[in-house]
Amino acid sequence: MDMSDPVVFVVDDDLSVREALRSLIRSVGLRCETFASAAEFVGYSRPDHPACLVLDVQLSDGSGLELSAELSQSGAELPIIFITGHGTIPMSVRAMKAGAVEFLTKPFSEQELLTAIEQALGRDRADRIARTDRQALRDRYAKLTARERDVFALVVAGRMNKEIAAELGTAEQTVKQHRGRVMHKLGARSVADLVHLAAGLEAHVVPR
Repeated sequence: MDMSDPVVFVVDDDLSVREALRSLIRSVGLRCETFASAAEFVGYSRPDHPACLVLDVQLSDGSGLELSAELSQSGAELPIIFITGHGTIPMSVRAMKAGAVEFLTKPFSEQELLTAIEQALGRDRADRIARTDRQALRDRYAKLTARERDVFALVVAGRMNKEIAAELGTAEQTVKQHRGRVMHKLGARSVADLVHLAAGLEAHVVPR
């Protein structure tokens, strides 16, 4: 994951708009890639950098909202700033429900767009860090043995060592050993840490 050199993608079927936005975005030191259609953008191999998408709602080959839905379904997590010359309240509500960072109606000020881009890139950086942390946690969890996972699930469910030993049919001292290894492998210092990590693992840990 490369956190440097953020890029702003612009999808708009109006050449004059694309050129104006590219000039504005590059004037603040950001890399900008422009596309004339949804199909052109979908076919582009995007670099693994922090990024956001400035997307016109009305495109020659469909709508920006349809492209947003397609990206979401494909698992592409990309903050979107919608722009339009014909905005309506229902359209803006739909866009915001789809996770848009901002919905700007033309003509908008340069500063409005630049502020939205800054927020979108910040969101993407934070999301990338969070995804990396979640994957690292899953990797650590994968190193637990089956019995250690059992102990982990019961600990985060609030069971005491004695109760866990009885449920698993083992000695309390053995449970303590498993618990210590779980905490070491997951990098936890307390039960509170384990509960927090379990929340991060979501469906991977099922308390009994």
